[in-house]
Amino acid sequence: MIDFDISATSRVGCIRSNNEDMILVRSEFIRSDTFSTSASTQGADRLLFALADGMGGHNAGEVASEDTLSNLNFFINDLPPNLEINQLTEYLFEWLSSINQIIKSKGRENPKLENMGTTLVGILYYGGHIFWMNCGDSRFYRLRGSFLEQISIDHSLNNMTGATKHSNVITNCIGAGCKNSYIDFKEFTDDVEDGDVLILCSDGLNDMVPDTEIRKLLLSGANASELCQAAIDAGGYDNVSVCVLRVHKQED
Repeated sequence: MIDFDISATSRVGCIRSNNEDMILVRSEFIRSDTFSTSASTQGADRLLFALADGMGGHNAGEVASEDTLSNLNFFINDLPPNLEINQLTEYLFEWLSSINQIIKSKGRENPKLENMGTTLVGILYYGGHIFWMNCGDSRFYRLRGSFLEQISIDHSLNNMTGATKHSNVITNCIGAGCKNSYIDFKEFTDDVEDGDVLILCSDGLNDMVPDTEIRKLLLSGANASELCQAAIDAGGYDNVSVCVLRVHKQED
């Protein structure tokens, strides 16, 4: 059994006029707000925690991130129970294709939403297994002991080339004219230990706050709001959203 202490915060930052990020904690949607709760795998068939960083100009990005998380929430809750992992993976890939079409269709129908898109990063508990997912450059970190590790891989030009000059250029996302969207979907049930801290964040955090500082803040007990504030104190050039899950694991 795993219990999670959860904090989630999404802030507009210092420069942007609107917040295109959104966080989903189970059935709660968080944008320009702070939320905290707890959750347990005991008696639960599924739990979903996800974050989306929208893009595409004024208002369009926030439509893409909200539509994606709303659709994902419905999809996960509507899944039949007891799927095998390969079946669950196939269902998720079908969902990705479907949400891509939905986002692109809205852009074709409304010029104000043309080329809107979003990243997606999340953690899913389903049928006794824990998975992480990623599409784009929003990140999933794990703090274990004093070691902070980025688990997800950025789908970005920087990551492909090893350069830093292509900041914010992503190579994969949902919508935004991306022709061959894909999603990393990995089981990590056996890689979750008591005391771990799991972090989902938009690039508004890691672009402003180096991993060494994120690590220090987490070791001092920082919650999502305090991590967001660190990004804002560093300049807050982008929207910044963070979800922190502190793990308490007990043997069944």
